[in-house]
Amino acid sequence: MTGRWMLVIGAVLGALGVMSGAFGAHALQGLLSDKAQGWYGTAVTYHAGHALALLACGLLSLHTGQGPGSRWLQIAGICFTSGTFVFSGSLYAMAFTGITRLGMITPIGGLLLIIAWCTLAVAASRLRPTPVGG
Repeated sequence: MTGRWMLVIGAVLGALGVMSGAFGAHALQGLLSDKAQGWYGTAVTYHAGHALALLACGLLSLHTGQGPGSRWLQIAGICFTSGTFVFSGSLYAMAFTGITRLGMITPIGGLLLIIAWCTLAVAASRLRPTPVGG
């Protein structure tokens, strides 16, 4: 996954996160149980937050090019993207369908997000300062 695609996907995920939050706050009010609203709220929070993390990976990737840590940024981007889809997606699906067995895959998404943060940390540890004007 290139830095450009991380920015594109991160921006789209961010827009969808805002739309999901607004939809939940307005259109779903009174339609979901308290438990389903909790799942939905958690999904939106993680969705929006990890869209920002993916944007950070994309910006760092464009900044570093093929330099040290670039492979780790690619892995982080893939894990942020897939983790967001699995984690938030399973919670959205549970909120709408009430099928709680979908919750069995939610931790897989959480694990992908943890891996993403760890690989982002590795990538950051390998970054080298860029000279001013360079």
